[in-house]
Amino acid sequence: MLSALLFFCLVGSVAGVIAGLFGIGGGVVIVPALMVAFNQQGIDSTVVIHLAIGTSLAIIAVTGASSALGHWKQGAVVVELLKPMLPGLLLGAVLGGVIADQLRADLLERYFGFFMLLLALRMLVAKPPTAGKHPARRPAMIAAGTLIGTFSALFGVGGGVLSVPWLARSGARLGQAIGTSAACGLPIALVGAVTFMVTGQGQAALPSYSTGYLYWPAFAGIALFSVPCARLGVRLAHHLSPRLLRRLFALLMLLVGLKLIV
Repeated sequence: MLSALLFFCLVGSVAGVIAGLFGIGGGVVIVPALMVAFNQQGIDSTVVIHLAIGTSLAIIAVTGASSALGHWKQGAVVVELLKPMLPGLLLGAVLGGVIADQLRADLLERYFGFFMLLLALRMLVAKPPTAGKHPARRPAMIAAGTLIGTFSALFGVGGGVLSVPWLARSGARLGQAIGTSAACGLPIALVGAVTFMVTGQGQAALPSYSTGYLYWPAFAGIALFSVPCARLGVRLAHHLSPRLLRRLFALLMLLVGLKLIV
């Protein structure tokens, strides 16, 4: 167990540096890293992707709480936009966990691969989100929250890649969109992690020290080291070209996505 913990601390350190270096974190970095780690450990392939996503959501719930609190103190969380989205976010987080449980591991891996490819293409060609003047009506906000929550929980990501453009179009300035997105990611991660813990109960292929699809040694090691190492990545990023970083990270996601699909 000691060697496994040390290994996950290393994974957390690498994932943290990459997240800080490329300005994007959550499951986009952690899920692929966990899949590599679990395969190296010899964990049954039928549960690797589910275990990686469930553990990623639990890690995001912890690390994201600090981020959301920091944005709240800075006044960057727009409560008027968060409140109408909250029911949809919670519903979507449950739906994402339930849908993932119904998918075979190979299918879920391919869908995650396609998701990575779409994110990579978006990073390469998308422009900054266009600011809107007025928020959408409540039904549209709930529907958007449900969609964001479902995809975020299904793939174990924080949801910022989906919620920031929507919040910006709903009238939030970019800083407010990022802050409110961080607040949106917290309930998604909490509810999504609990859903994966429940749906994974009774899986005979799960390793020891698991609660459903949450593997505690990986959670402890990565959560402990990813936050301070992310700060190191942020410092390194200031010495490199942001445009070059986006292209490098997009290339990395393309390669990971293609590997999962093929």
